[in-house]
Formats: sequence, C-alpha cells, structure tokens
Amino acid sequence: MPSRNSTVDIPESTLEMLARCVAVLKPPPELTLSQWADRYRMLSAESSAEPGRWHTDKAPYQREIMDAIGDPHVRKVVIMSAAQIGKTDAFILNTIGYYMDYAPAPMLVMQPTLDMGQTFSKDRLAPMLRDTPELRDKVDTKSRYSGNTILKKNFPGGHITIVGANSATGLASRPIKVLLADEVDRYPTSAGTEGDPLSLAQKRQTTFWDKKTVMVSTPVIKGHSRIETEFNQSTREEWNVPCPECGHYQPLVWGGVKFDKDDLSAPVEYACERCGVLSSEYAWKKASKRGRFVAENPTAEARGFHLNTLASTFCGWNEIVQKFAVAHEQLEQGNPEGMKVWVNTELGETWEEQGEQLEDGDLFQRREIYEAEVPDDVLVLTAGVDVQDDRFEVEVVGWGIGKESWGIRYQKIYGDLLKEQVWNDLDAFLLSAFYKKDGTPMRILACCVDSGGHHANAVYSFCKERYDRRVLAIKGKGGADVPYIRDPSTNNRVKAPLFILGVDAGKALLYKRLAHKTKGPNYCHFPAAEEAGYDELYFRGLTSEKLVTRFRKGRMTTMWVLKDEKYKRNEPLDLRNYATAALEIANPVQLRQEAAAPPKQRQGRRRLNGGIG
Repeated sequence: MPSRNSTVDIPESTLEMLARCVAVLKPPPELTLSQWADRYRMLSAESSAEPGRWHTDKAPYQREIMDAIGDPHVRKVVIMSAAQIGKTDAFILNTIGYYMDYAPAPMLVMQPTLDMGQTFSKDRLAPMLRDTPELRDKVDTKSRYSGNTILKKNFPGGHITIVGANSATGLASRPIKVLLADEVDRYPTSAGTEGDPLSLAQKRQTTFWDKKTVMVSTPVIKGHSRIETEFNQSTREEWNVPCPECGHYQPLVWGGVKFDKDDLSAPVEYACERCGVLSSEYAWKKASKRGRFVAENPTAEARGFHLNTLASTFCGWNEIVQKFAVAHEQLEQGNPEGMKVWVNTELGETWEEQGEQLEDGDLFQRREIYEAEVPDDVLVLTAGVDVQDDRFEVEVVGWGIGKESWGIRYQKIYGDLLKEQVWNDLDAFLLSAFYKKDGTPMRILACCVDSGGHHANAVYSFCKERYDRRVLAIKGKGGADVPYIRDPSTNNRVKAPLFILGVDAGKALLYKRLAHKTKGPNYCHFPAAEEAGYDELYFRGLTSEKLVTRFRKGRMTTMWVLKDEKYKRNEPLDLRNYATAALEIANPVQLRQEAAAPPKQRQGRRRLNGGIG
C-alpha cells in the first residue's frame, strides 16, 4: 500500500480523458445575448452590406433590447419599430443563435405567411447557420435521417420550427419555450378557422415556466395594431440620446428635425429640446453611443421598446427627409397612402385614420330661415323613407340647379306596422303638397322606401301598388365597389321592382355636398323652423358616420363606421341618401333644361315645375 507521501502514476491517456470531461462539464461563461453576438455571430454576404463579425456598437440601441431578450427573468419583449433598424438580424436571428448555442430550447419562429417563413429560412436563417462557426455543426443538413427541412431544424437540446400565421396546422404541434413573432401587425385575424394565430402559438408555451415571447413589428393602423396594443401594456421604453452640446437626454422625434424645404440635399440638423442648439446628424449619432432607453411605465412586467429611423445607423437623415417630402406632396394632392407608409416605416408609429367626417354642430349652426315652406329655387321634391318597427321616418328634400338641395321636412309617423292605418298615413303624407311663397304647390317627384328591415314584403307590396307614382322599394348594400344605382330586379316574393343602392357611394357623395360652404351647386340648406323637424338630433344622426381606411384579409379597404359607438341613430344619414337616390333614379329632365335656360326663362319654368308629381 503506497504511503501518503508517495505519488501514483496516472496514464497520460487517462489525464487527457479527464481533461475532456472537465471541459464538457464546465459551465459555459456567463454571456448576455449581445455579448454572445459580438463574440460568435457572423453576418453573411447575402443579407448584409458589411459581411463579417457582428458588432453591436454599430447600432448601440440594439444592445439593451437583445439583453432583455436573453434575460431569463423577462418573459415578454415587445419591439415596435421603424423598418431600417436591423430588427431581424438583431432580435430574431441573434436570438435563434443564442438559444441554439448557449441555452438550447425548442423555438417557434412565426412569420405572417408560410411563404414568408420559407423565404426567411432560406435567405436569412440558412446563411447564418452556414457562416457562424458556433452554429455550423449543430444542424445536420446532410443525413436523410436528421428530420431537418426548410421549416424545421433540429439541434442538440432543441429545435426551430418556422410557421406562417395563416397556417393553422403549423400552430398546433409540439410545445415550445421561445416564441419569436415577426411582423405581427401583418398577421391575419385568424389562422384559418382556428382563431388568433398569436394566441394559438402562445398556448404552446404553457408547459415552460421560463417561457420567452418576443414580438417584433412595424406598426400599421392605430386602433388595429397588435404591436401597439402590446407596447402600450409594456414598460414603453424610448431611446434617448444626449444632446451633443448640453448633454440633455431626449428621444429623437420628427418635430426636432430641421431641413431646407427648397434644398432637400442640404445637411439636416436636429434642435435640442432644452438648449435649442442645432447639431448635425453626425454629432447626434456619435452621441448615441451613450444613449439609453427610458421607460415610461417601468413597473410593467413586459419590456417594451420603441425605435424610429432617426436613431438608425443604417439610414441617413437626408433620405428620411426626402421620403417625407414625397409623401407630403402626395398628401396635399389627396392621397394619404404615401404618408401612411412613411409614418409606419420611418417613425415606427401607427397611422391614425383621419376619416372623412363632419361635425354636427357646424351644420346645425348653418340652419336658415326660409321665406316659405319650399324656397323659390327648388325645382323638384324627392323623399326617403326608413322603416322601423313602430314608425316610419321620412325626409322630404328639395332640389335645384346643380344639385343644390334644401331640407323641407323631417317627419316621424308612428303606428303599428302590422296594421293598415300607419301605411295609409304614410301614403297620405307622400301625396301631400308643400307650398312656395306664391302659393304654388309642390309634390314629391320620387320616393325611395327601405325594404331591408323586418317588413320587407309589406314594403314591396306598398311600393308595387304605387310604382307609377315613383314610390320605389330599395335595399342598401355596402362596399366601396358597389355602384350607387343599379337597374331594378323583381327577384322577390311580391315581384315588385327593387333597386339595390350602393350606400357607401351615396354617403361619400352626400358628405362631399355637406362639406360645401358656398351657396350654389351642391350646397345643402337646412330650415330653422321648428316644425320642419331639423333639430340637434337630426344633425347628430346625419353626421353619425365617418369614412375610414382599414385592412381586411391583408388588403386595404375603405368603409363607413360610426363615429361614436354609443350613438347609433343614423336614420337621417340613410334618409338623405335615399332621397338623393330617388332624384338620381327619377332623373328629371327639368333640372338639366333649367341649368341651360336664360335667366328670364328659368323663372317661368320654376312656376311650371310646381305641379310635378
């Protein structure tokens, strides 16, 4: 037995084996995600203007975001950003590399569509795996038994699955720890018929106590932006840069940018919000190396970051200004699409729909005192009828040269629509005369009655019996591509002529006329007389909707929506639409003749037109 002081000879092969075991069992060095990227990540020539070693210092705003993603105590990170800040490389690819190499885990990468997922895998992920030595051998791409495909990569300790948000089947597979959701504002509202794709993906994280969710996106429309909703519930951190002159930290906002509108190639400067000194782009970006994120809601559980292109080191300020100038010119010409894209992709902010809308108070104040029930310039009368369960609402409108209009009467006729009496009352009202100052009676030339409610067959019968008086059954149909007036069909139980109205086109036409502020063609007059029925509620209903632009199934479309969801009485708007349609359907020749007649002849024709209907 050897003594305590004696030595034991250990074979060299055994020592080498022990050394290898120690190396394998030795815990990896503690690295943040940004440190891992600086040490190991290589940029590929296919996807970078500067291939080679990754350097976070080139875009210092990326460091804190990456480290938040790698922080095991942070469960969710939200990045609402402009387009050119390097978000895919920094926050998606670096995260994949970090978790593959340093903290292996099952990961899910979600792109808006399956095609975009395949493109991401081929053009971005594959080059990174090929060119980053630490990742190169972790995915077996040669063996047919590896199970690796374009949309699925296995590696020791985990896997990467790539799905499209439009594919329900890709969201119902095995559990995942890390969810990387890219461009979430472009996700469909439902993955097939399964529901919200982001919620479906998050359900797959329930088995992991240390799950991680990263949401990245350029925002789209305010009020319909998933990334903005998530950001608002987060810490809401803005990138702040010290002023090159006074050192005051502040976010870079568009209002501080100063440029020459007449010479867009001139240097762009930025004014400090405290000292007011103008400094160059170079000075501000040099100072950004000392930049930091400042949280508006620091106690929130999720970390949320916002970035605009002014902070980006990948885009110059002159380019941003030139894009703004083009978008602004388009906006001045009535096309807001360019400005919407600029706000989304350069400022990293949602586009707030202004909508085409009118204020009820302005129109109410515009009421005037008529000299008679029917002003002298009125040539014909039309009407619209809205059918409710307990009443009819009717508006009579007068029309003159150039479609100048006068509200004549807004009337409610109450009764049980299942009984004949209220229909007789409606008929009597439509037959009644309205008088000019000289006593000339005017009667309704044409009337549109809505058949879209509960009493459709009754409306059809009522209108069919009075078709020779131009009492017309109509039914509204929404949609920007639906024409205002179509030829009638008799495809109904009563075989009454039925006109389908493109109500969206009618509302757009009406709002343009209501916006006219100069009396004459297209101007809308309203009476101040109390008995005429044009009270404050009428104007609130007339202006109850606005035209907005929204995305539906990935496509932009315009639609009319209520300005105030709490107030849904839009009958005055519908009725003016119906009365306008009645004029278009009747197409009175007298208006065209009147517009072309000499002034002396116009007065005589006005008297003749008093008996129309």
